[in-house]
Amino acid sequence: MTMEPPKGLRNNMLRTYNNFDDKDLEDCKKVDEFKKLVFGFSLFHAVILDRRKFGPIGWNIPYDFTAEDYIVCIRQLKMLLDDYNYIPYKVLQFLGSQINYGGRVTDDKDIRLITTLIKVYINDGAIREGHSFSGSGIYKQIEVGKKDDYLAYIE
Repeated sequence: MTMEPPKGLRNNMLRTYNNFDDKDLEDCKKVDEFKKLVFGFSLFHAVILDRRKFGPIGWNIPYDFTAEDYIVCIRQLKMLLDDYNYIPYKVLQFLGSQINYGGRVTDDKDIRLITTLIKVYINDGAIREGHSFSGSGIYKQIEVGKKDDYLAYIE
């Protein structure tokens, strides 16, 4: 049995956040940073899934990214935030783009793409309220809140 991810950024983000509860989002020593970087990883996950619908323009080779790739990133994020006094962005970027998702990416151009994409969503700006993840300003970091606040924003 397989489960196809929903179509579109909004639906992917909604599905991701519907799998959380407030306890999951607050189970970290650095709660605010965790919630903001979870949002960044969620947007990254939605973007790389959505690129598949564009065929070879989205990815040179079709990849089967999974929810487990995302879940591992979130677990590692929590672990690193709990264990370090600072946020190791380069480690998070490498683990996400080269190990968790990138382990199945084989095309050299796709490797460059996923490495570049993660830097847009996981960086020191991502923890600032109002930080824009897109040139249009449509996708931005919101004020830290509860699960329902994120769902309302995504809607």
